[in-house]
Amino acid sequence: MEVIVAEHAGFCFGVTKAVETVYDQIGAGKTGNIYTYGPIIHNETVVSDLEKKGVKVINSIEDLKKSDNFSNSEHNSGDQSKGTIVIRSHGVTRDVQAALEKTGLEIIDATCPFVKRIHKVVDTESSNGKRIIVVGSANHPEVEGIVSYANGPVYVIESPEEAQKFSEKKDLDYTLVSQTTFNKKKFQETVEIFKNNGYNINVVNTICNATDERQTEAEKIAAKADVMIVIGGASSSNSRKLYEICSKECDNTYFIQTLDDLHLDLHDDVKIVGITAGASTPKNIIEEVQNYVRTNF
Repeated sequence: MEVIVAEHAGFCFGVTKAVETVYDQIGAGKTGNIYTYGPIIHNETVVSDLEKKGVKVINSIEDLKKSDNFSNSEHNSGDQSKGTIVIRSHGVTRDVQAALEKTGLEIIDATCPFVKRIHKVVDTESSNGKRIIVVGSANHPEVEGIVSYANGPVYVIESPEEAQKFSEKKDLDYTLVSQTTFNKKKFQETVEIFKNNGYNINVVNTICNATDERQTEAEKIAAKADVMIVIGGASSSNSRKLYEICSKECDNTYFIQTLDDLHLDLHDDVKIVGITAGASTPKNIIEEVQNYVRTNF
């Protein structure tokens, strides 16, 4: 039996940068508390390990103020040595960014550079009078951040079906961007629908290269695999997209977070097992799954 592991699997550039940033803060020996605004990445294993090392996940400014380790004196002193907050790879909204700057804590921005680029595009284009269309999941933190940088009307489209129902004025100018981890084929389909329906759209394809490469490679492997394994966090958008893509090519596709979730029953006619992983999946988990399949089947 052949086991094919995707070359483009596991941590992408933005995730690597964000995770290393937090571990660097732990190793710096600072006296203050270390927080991340939201899970630094959508991977429970990584977040759990950071929590064991004293890093606290804060999901709102209110959570930060209520934290047992965030005293009033710390909040009012403006002494940045008393605490550090790292902004997650997905970024935060404009309002949250402003609120964090008022806490007096040291702020380290680990937002993925590709996400920061979208913030700038949306800010600039909307300031120039364009209405903004964001293709992505409305409740995803990355999309919430992107939407906040619009200085005018902004719409979130989650699927080609929603694009087909879009009924705003066609004599206006629109700029269309995408969540970095969106399904590239659905993005292209969505763009075509807007164009075919007569909308004047300026398309900025902001799906990052790592996502594009990962999805393309996963699709090719799944097309020839008898069994496909996708490794990723339950809350990971890009991992769910990989599962969606692989499932269309391979009926026997598994979506797992760790090796503990994998319950394979392979028949003798299984010749090829493919493995891929989302951008927030640590290398050691991929290796564990790979070694298990190679050793036991």
